[in-house]
Amino acid sequence: MTMAHTLTPTPRTATDVDDVARVIDEDGERLSDARLDPWIADVDVPLLQRLYRDMVLVRRIDAEGVALQRQGQLGLWAPCRGQEAVQVGTAHALRFDDFVFPSYREHGVLHVRGAAPEAFVLSWRGEAHSSFDPYSLHTATPQIIIGAQTLHAVGYAMGIQRDAALRPGVRADQVAVTYFGDGATSQGDVNEAMVFASSFQAPVVFVCSNNQWAISEPVTVQSAFPIAGRAPGFGIPSIRIDGNDALASLAAMRWALDRARRGEGPSFIEAVTYRMGPHTTSDDPTRYRNDADVERWLRRDPITRMENLLRARDAFDGDFTEGVAAEADRLASAVRAACLGSVSRGPLEVLDDVYAEPHAGLDEQRAHFATYLDGFADGGTEAAR
Repeated sequence: MTMAHTLTPTPRTATDVDDVARVIDEDGERLSDARLDPWIADVDVPLLQRLYRDMVLVRRIDAEGVALQRQGQLGLWAPCRGQEAVQVGTAHALRFDDFVFPSYREHGVLHVRGAAPEAFVLSWRGEAHSSFDPYSLHTATPQIIIGAQTLHAVGYAMGIQRDAALRPGVRADQVAVTYFGDGATSQGDVNEAMVFASSFQAPVVFVCSNNQWAISEPVTVQSAFPIAGRAPGFGIPSIRIDGNDALASLAAMRWALDRARRGEGPSFIEAVTYRMGPHTTSDDPTRYRNDADVERWLRRDPITRMENLLRARDAFDGDFTEGVAAEADRLASAVRAACLGSVSRGPLEVLDDVYAEPHAGLDEQRAHFATYLDGFADGGTEAAR
């Protein structure tokens, strides 16, 4: 099935939501879409309930992260409220051995990949370079440098190709997936990644979460026309979906993964959504956007949309909702406990995990750092331990 994006002569903007592919409308009604329906024909009520459950849990993790930062327990937090559908929906399509390269906002992807409670907070607390082992989750440490993870994903995808060619018996249909925001598309890294992905037909999926804002800059500053229209210029098929529709997100990712596994190269998904909170907890969104926009997007809430769909199928009873609420409470408690129960390492230990093997340059840095710490009048030597 082809989903190549073709720009029409009719001018459209990057903020348009009328032209996106969706299968659940804002009221939770199931719609038909010829492009997406074949990829979700097998979806049953239990899977819909899992999608709803995971979106609720992710929103609870996010709320806990914001609260912990406001209470001084985390240095920073990047909220994902409003973007749960694209994260949970696309992540549910992945195979475990597919390798994900996320940005700093993909808490939902980490959750679906099986991240433990501490994985969400230790890095933001400054206790670890990475809160989890990337190879245990097949997910790279979330990238702070805007767009850099797209190059990492393409490099990994090209490695998949070479492993398949040089090492007989290695599974050749693994896929690399990278997530980034609309603002990242203005970065050279993202465009260079698409050049390499297209030139080498690398098995990689680009997921752009167009949440309307690159910090305080609206998406219209990043692109006058829909972002999905850029990918075909690199020779990469693309689709523009409703990012608040978890089923559309699942379908689009299944399409893209299928192309990659069959050796057809990269795909690009633009998921049109909205960042309901601030860019990070150091941001004040009231300075650059108005309440009317937020209210309009609140009516498109992805969790409410899935709830309405489940209600229409008599699959949203008290037992189900109570079970989800109880699980959300347990998870939030575990995240908080992981944060408050963490033990800070000694200052010199920040250098312990930089290299896998001993390194002379690192020894020199350690000595300099120890001397610096010893220079403090009150207990400098103690601090260095």
